[in-house]
Formats: sequence, structure tokens, C-alpha cells
Amino acid sequence: MADDAAAPGKIPSGAPDPSELDHDALDRYVQRLYAAEDDQLRRVRARADEAEMPRIQLPPATARALQLLVRAVGARRVLEVGTLAGYSAIWIARVLPPGGKLVTIEIDPAHASVARRSVEQAGLADSVDVRVGDAAELLARLGPDGSFDAVFLDADKERYTTYMEEAARLLRPRGLLMADNAFWAGRVLDPDSDRLAGALNRFNERLSSDRRFDATILPVGDGLMVAVRR
Repeated sequence: MADDAAAPGKIPSGAPDPSELDHDALDRYVQRLYAAEDDQLRRVRARADEAEMPRIQLPPATARALQLLVRAVGARRVLEVGTLAGYSAIWIARVLPPGGKLVTIEIDPAHASVARRSVEQAGLADSVDVRVGDAAELLARLGPDGSFDAVFLDADKERYTTYMEEAARLLRPRGLLMADNAFWAGRVLDPDSDRLAGALNRFNERLSSDRRFDATILPVGDGLMVAVRR
């Protein structure tokens, strides 16, 4: 251990070896203490299953981290790319102040319809604007510059860098950019392993050197990238 710690460029994490960690059990621990789902959130998952949507909703622990970050910056206007059934939209909208608004973009009209039903039944229809269409096209028409307090990306990973450019324009100074799946189940360590691993690795590397942002990746769920607009 001492030899490893002294190796050039290698800094020990302080955590047990990953093989010793039961990540699923730790996730359930966090969920039990800090991210318990209520009936509305459980209904969204059930509704998504009924609509035969892919099971790619945020895990509760990640959704809770996202929610706390949105709240911490006092966000009034939030932009989400990738709505699916509206699960993360509910987590976000619940911490918006009176008059706050979440604009969420979904490319699939059927998914958007399910999401609208989800936010309506959660009593959040006035706070959530579900828009349907290609995210890159819709983002380019949003404005004015600096009009959003936070942006959350959870859609097609290949275009994260495109979305990042629009987010940089749309975010106010000290606004938050967040993106899920930054680890891609660990495959970003081998970016040649598959197409999306390569895309996410390029996104992570691009953001790490972008002077418009201060960024890191929180090791929650599949990796939650968090960046602050300078």
C-alpha cells in the first residue's frame, strides 16, 4: 500500500478497493435515508413500464443529488434535455420557488404525453413546460442568453458536447450544468470499448479543459457531472 501511495501521479482515494464495496447496497442505503420515493414517483415508474419505455429513469439517489444542487443555487429557471416519463422533472420542479419554471425537452411525442400526465398528477403542471422536438434545434431557439439558472442533460450521449455549447450560452454566471451517465458504467476508462463510451469520454475531457466552467464528476449513480458557469 505504501509503495502504491508513493507511485508518481497516483493518489490513493481513501476508499476501500472497489471490489470490496457493494454499490447497490450503498445506493439503497442512500435512498432509504435521503431519497425515499413517494406514491407519485412510484406511479411515474409504473406508468413508464406500462408505456413500455426503457428503464433508464434516474435512480432515486441521483435524482436527490440533482434536486439538492438545483435548490442550492436557488434556481428559478431550469432546463432539462431528456424528459422520458417525467420522473426527474418532478424531482426538480418540487424545489422550484413560486413562479419558477422547468423547461424540459423530449424528442418522442408519446413519451412527452406520459410526462405531461405525470407532472399533472403530481400537481406541478404550472411549473413544468414539456416541449417536443429535436433538442439541438429547440435549444438553439431558446433565450435570451444567460436566462437559465441550471441545465440538466440526460438524453442522447453523442450530442452532449453540442448541448454543452448551448448550455454555456443559456446559463447565467454561476449557473449549474449537470449531466448524467458521466461514467457510463465505468466504460469511459476504456473509451474505445464502445461508441457511447467514446462520446462521453470526449464530453468529459472537453468540459475538463473548458475555461467557461469549473467542473467535476460526483460518484453517485452512473456519475453525475456538475459544472459551474464562470
